[in-house]
Amino acid sequence: MLAIWLNVVVQGILTGLLYGLMALGLSVIFGVVRLVNFAHGEFAVVAMYAAFVLFRAFGVDPLVSMVPIALAFFVIGFALQRTLINAFVGRPDHEQFILLVGLAIVLVNAVLIVFGPDAQPANLPYAFDSYMIGPLFIDKVRVYAAVAALAVCAALFGFFRFTRTGTAIRACADNLVGAAVIGLDVRKLYAITFGIGLACVGAAGALMIMISDAVPSLGPAYTLLAFTIVIIGGLGSMAGALVAGLLIGVSEALAGFLIAPSMKSMFSFALLVAVLVLRPQGLLGKKPA
Repeated sequence: MLAIWLNVVVQGILTGLLYGLMALGLSVIFGVVRLVNFAHGEFAVVAMYAAFVLFRAFGVDPLVSMVPIALAFFVIGFALQRTLINAFVGRPDHEQFILLVGLAIVLVNAVLIVFGPDAQPANLPYAFDSYMIGPLFIDKVRVYAAVAALAVCAALFGFFRFTRTGTAIRACADNLVGAAVIGLDVRKLYAITFGIGLACVGAAGALMIMISDAVPSLGPAYTLLAFTIVIIGGLGSMAGALVAGLLIGVSEALAGFLIAPSMKSMFSFALLVAVLVLRPQGLLGKKPA
């Protein structure tokens, strides 16, 4: 019985790393731009379909295609921030909400028109292979996807910690007025940040196709999931998003094992409610001044 529990927890941790990467993009955007990307899940679904097309048409493994997909999403995010979203920064929250929900609807319907409503599996050649480590049977696809997600997260943390651009972005997040006073190009840094956020979700979406079929209706569910993770971890906290992603992954795995797969969301929202009651700023969030 212990072996079964260990298998469930390990599978949840591996899936949670993907969730954490997806939520990192949302957390980065909110932490700097102070804008909630309500089209976040829809961008993840677009990335899933991009990885699906590259695999089906050219045989490119999602582990490889996530790099060009992330780069393409960075360019898209940079352009979106410069041309459309920047005009809404600082506007009332409901105007930002309408803009991004409208963008989400456009993305979902575009995917529906091109691919239809049916699920599209990648059918990777190693999809049913697994590693046996003692009593554990671990799916290869989840291991590969989790390791790739962890590598992207590490690269992102390194970028913000050790590069001049990353330091400048953190300065904008900490003190926008001070950053502008010392001459930082805030508009450009906002665009870079939004591009990084979309690059994260692009990489996460490319990896998600390894463990889940691509379906247009997943967009709102992924947006809600990412938003839940960010709130649990603490708004604007990158480390919090990763930790919360792991918690959600494990809780969903346990819920699917103990009750039913359809009850996974109940556990996630129960965890959200508990965190909001006991620690409103999130697990690693800062208390408002």
